[in-house]
Amino acid sequence: MKKTLLLLALPVLAFGQADDAELSKKAAAIHNRVLTIDTHADVPINMMKDGFDIAVEHDFQKDGTQIDFPRMKKGGMDGMFFAVYLGQGKRSPEADQAAEDKALAIFDKIHQAVRDNPEVAGLATTSAHAYALQKEGKRAVFIGMENGWPINHKIENIKKYYDLGLRYITLSHSLNNDICDSSTDPDGPVFNGLSPFGEKVVAEMNKLGMMVDISHVSDSTFYDVIKLTKAPLIASHSSCRTLCDVPRNMTDDMIKTLAKNGGVIQINFVPSFVKKPSMQQELSMKAIRLQFRQTDLSPEDKKELFEEMKALNKKYEKDMPTVEDAVDHIEHVIKLTSIDHVGIGMDLDGGGRVLGMNDVSEIGAITKELVKRGYSEEDIAKIWSGNMLRVLDAAEKVAKSL
Repeated sequence: MKKTLLLLALPVLAFGQADDAELSKKAAAIHNRVLTIDTHADVPINMMKDGFDIAVEHDFQKDGTQIDFPRMKKGGMDGMFFAVYLGQGKRSPEADQAAEDKALAIFDKIHQAVRDNPEVAGLATTSAHAYALQKEGKRAVFIGMENGWPINHKIENIKKYYDLGLRYITLSHSLNNDICDSSTDPDGPVFNGLSPFGEKVVAEMNKLGMMVDISHVSDSTFYDVIKLTKAPLIASHSSCRTLCDVPRNMTDDMIKTLAKNGGVIQINFVPSFVKKPSMQQELSMKAIRLQFRQTDLSPEDKKELFEEMKALNKKYEKDMPTVEDAVDHIEHVIKLTSIDHVGIGMDLDGGGRVLGMNDVSEIGAITKELVKRGYSEEDIAKIWSGNMLRVLDAAEKVAKSL
């Protein structure tokens, strides 16, 4: 009897395998055709470390890195916004100047990587650049700034960074700065939103055609920016608070307000923003992520940290979110608003990782999940780049009118 039941089950199993193969084939074809852009990549953190070459393929299982040009190509990632990231430090004239100097060094490193690999990548600042580079089979390197601290109280610095290719600024990071309040500063708000200087920063960004990024900012800052901006906004790497109740994520009202503004939320794949972890898991992983962001780690330090991270990942693997969980956030935004206000900003090399997608070479899993849920190629093209590029084009249009 058991043997008969097993034989009866075999055709069903074979049909399921054939069905999945057909789905994979369809998804791969769509993934190859659409322009894929991720709006927040922390690979410059690795690029600033001695010995890291973005032109060489690395192995996540060996060194924990998630992005390089070969893996971008392998995964079908057409473009990424490389982040000029500075974690907020002491707010003083000396520290502010040091932040500006470090930001310029990161810009130099990004430009050098593009110059060194002209057959592989190109600097992109417009939607037209992105499509042209895709046609040439090259990776589009956009630049974003995570934390407006390097503006250093000099409005003219925004134009300087714009001329270096910068196309968005995340107004704050994990702590308050002189532009605005952060969503996660343990000391609470300073300005209850934007500061007077922050209002000037937003106005200048509108004037230049640079996207204003409200990821990381406090709720009150978000609403202040919405009232002030003349152009649509982006949240370059945020997820949905309804699905994962943490301050870094956006509430349903914020998402709907962002949509009315014409903006877009780019879903973050950091596990603790996709699925709320236990407090112990979050504290452990946060400590590791902060240590990894240091640029003066020795090879021995990096190896030790990576082994520690692998052990933690294994310990908490059953609690890790999946690709499906991350796509739930995309779908939540679509149900709240429409297909026109959501995108992808995974925060790779900055903590972004879900089960089923360890690095940039595996992003096809996202497209496959979207196809599985019935989204059309047109929908998927909007999610992967179309919505964000519309906002970039709109920011440029507003600038020309000011």
